[in-house]
Amino acid sequence: MDTVLLQINNEKAYKLIEDLEALDIITVLEKKVGAKEKLSKRFAGSLNLSDKEYQEFQDALTQGRNESERDI
Repeated sequence: MDTVLLQINNEKAYKLIEDLEALDIITVLEKKVGAKEKLSKRFAGSLNLSDKEYQEFQDALTQGRNESERDI
């Protein structure tokens, strides 16, 4: 049998999946319940940049945004 990863886009899909599991058509291997965590919170502090590196990064972002706004 194949294993697939599904993204649930509608709450009604959970009932369908539960019904399929009850009929032994599928097996749910892992359930992740809860609200999605914001990426900014998930990756906060993961870069561990020095103050200088952080400022250079921010300057590059600002420059890129300014250039893209000029192109519009």
